[in-house]
Amino acid sequence: MNRPSLLFPLFAAAGSLPGVGPKREALLARAAGGARVLDLLWHLPSGVIDRRARPRLAEARPGTVVTVEVTVVSRRAPRSRAAPWVIEVDDGTGSLDILLFGQGGHRAEQLPEGTRRIISGELKLDRSRLVMPHPDFILPPEREAELPLIEPVYGLTAGLRAWEMRRAAEAALARAPDLPEWADAALVSRQHWSTWQGALIAAHEPDGPEAIAPSHPARTRLAYDELLAQQVALALSRRALRAQPGRALVGDGRLREKALAAFGHPPTLAQSTALAEIDADLAAPRRMLRLLQGDVGSGKTLVALMAMLRAVEAGAQAALMAPTEILARQHHATISRLCEATGVKVALLTGREKGRAREAALEGLASGATPIAIGTHALFQEGVRFADLALAVIDEQHRFGVHQRLMLAAKGEAVDVLVMTATPIPRTLLLTAWGDMEVSRLAGRPPGRIPVTTLAKPAGKLEEVVDAIGRRLKAGARVYWICPLVSESEAADLAAAEARALDLGRHFPGRVALLHGKMKGPEKDAAMAAFARGEKSVLVATTVVEVGVDVPEASVIVIERAERFGLAQLHQLRGRVGRGREASFCLLVYDEGLTEVARRRIETMVATEDGFLIAEEDLKLRGGGEALGTRQSGLPSFRLVEPAPHQHLIGIARDDATLLLERDPQLVGARGQAVRLLLHLFEAEASIPTIASG
Repeated sequence: MNRPSLLFPLFAAAGSLPGVGPKREALLARAAGGARVLDLLWHLPSGVIDRRARPRLAEARPGTVVTVEVTVVSRRAPRSRAAPWVIEVDDGTGSLDILLFGQGGHRAEQLPEGTRRIISGELKLDRSRLVMPHPDFILPPEREAELPLIEPVYGLTAGLRAWEMRRAAEAALARAPDLPEWADAALVSRQHWSTWQGALIAAHEPDGPEAIAPSHPARTRLAYDELLAQQVALALSRRALRAQPGRALVGDGRLREKALAAFGHPPTLAQSTALAEIDADLAAPRRMLRLLQGDVGSGKTLVALMAMLRAVEAGAQAALMAPTEILARQHHATISRLCEATGVKVALLTGREKGRAREAALEGLASGATPIAIGTHALFQEGVRFADLALAVIDEQHRFGVHQRLMLAAKGEAVDVLVMTATPIPRTLLLTAWGDMEVSRLAGRPPGRIPVTTLAKPAGKLEEVVDAIGRRLKAGARVYWICPLVSESEAADLAAAEARALDLGRHFPGRVALLHGKMKGPEKDAAMAAFARGEKSVLVATTVVEVGVDVPEASVIVIERAERFGLAQLHQLRGRVGRGREASFCLLVYDEGLTEVARRRIETMVATEDGFLIAEEDLKLRGGGEALGTRQSGLPSFRLVEPAPHQHLIGIARDDATLLLERDPQLVGARGQAVRLLLHLFEAEASIPTIASG
């Protein structure tokens, strides 16, 4: 899809801006998340320096930014290479010393004795003496107009100076064209929004500290634009999907009955409700695209298996794709056990299957003799062929790109797609993350799952934790011990998994296994198998155990440096225990000196096991684009939207997108043409070709 020429200046390289050479361009790209003019525009100020304070020096306070007009009283050159220039200035009520270190010393030339100067910068106290190290501005009084009273502060990177970022942002802003209005006119009027161009200027040229708040009209306007682009793109994708012919999958329930008998429990009410929604989609003559959202341990795998068996009952095949080999093997073990009673063959395909085993799996899928395939991304490789793939189940979808989802669906004709995620996502964010999908939600626990008691312990009481673990081991328990890193790192003083395994091995000789992401597949399998069989009682691991590891006998999990983990990740990790019949415990070991956010995270974990409550709290605590961790939750990574403060805009954008496409399905009207520009601007133009098929 050709980009409109009106937007060419925005997609030009940052190096095309005045004063931006290759070296500076690389630094700007690192700071702004991209090397184009547009990336600089999306890199909004994160703060302001307010230079409006003009106190007399006798009343000035250290730790504040001030602007004062002074007379240069005296100058003292450095006595050594490490010493600064010391330039005393006075405003008639008091004096201070300007300090200029190192290469900054050349600025001493701007301060001859006896001259009047306007200086602006942060005041500090040095041995009871007021000082201003390296003023931000030194100007003669006649050039006072050059001093910015409110100065934007941008996120930087090593080697990039603040003024370089500001100058580049100003140059980028000069390239921003006045674009036609794509937002609903009534909404713009009601919200008192300026144009897109006006909002950009206001965001980059704040007139006070309040102008950088997410609730400021300029920031709100830009966030809405990003949400509208996303919601229009999702609506177009959804429409294109529904326009494609589907197939009706109807079964007689015989395979399901046998699998449920082997499972030993009837589905919960939540599972039955989700399954009824999925069955209705499968039976309809259009393609299914549904999200199955369930908390840790809510029983998603059983629902997925029932859906796959429905496809098999209809004479077709199903595939389940997992993000990691450990999770794929876990699913294969669970599903194969239940499918034994049904006579349905289940193939496993990961990067590790080689030789005859791989050939046999491929032959079974190609001939149709094997109705169900479980694997990693190896499932959509070129050599994998299905006789009749009708249903693709994708677990932890956020770890795959959308194109991978499409590649798997392309392995069959009119393939229905069921996506699963174990990370609870607040309802307000479902629209942004999964706006092109119907949603089924599994609440509650399957029968037999018992609550997990969560306790928080400071790192100073680690010996007590180890003693408590010893008592649990004597009672026959198995224990996970989670560490954030694999080996010692200078960048972060964390207890490494290898060191922790050695230490615990001294306390519990011969009973400790180690599992981390750098181990080879067979080594990981051996560690997991030894733990699952009870040959090892303690599994020291990094977060590779976060998703999908199922050892019902494990009843204790220790999470070291818990303050370093996000709430969603802590909740996922806690879900590794409480799967058997034993009372289960989660011990959060934290470093003293917690930040307020870390303290509230740990308090939330101790207070509740409800993943949806935890997700809502995570949204409140993290706010911005990292809410829930974009990698963990599958949330899109926004440039301008902050999910917590802007969540009220999500529903408005979705409703507006729906209404717009109802009135102008081909986007040919004046507003429709403007929305096409918007889609290009936010690089969602891939959805535009679907208009013709709508």
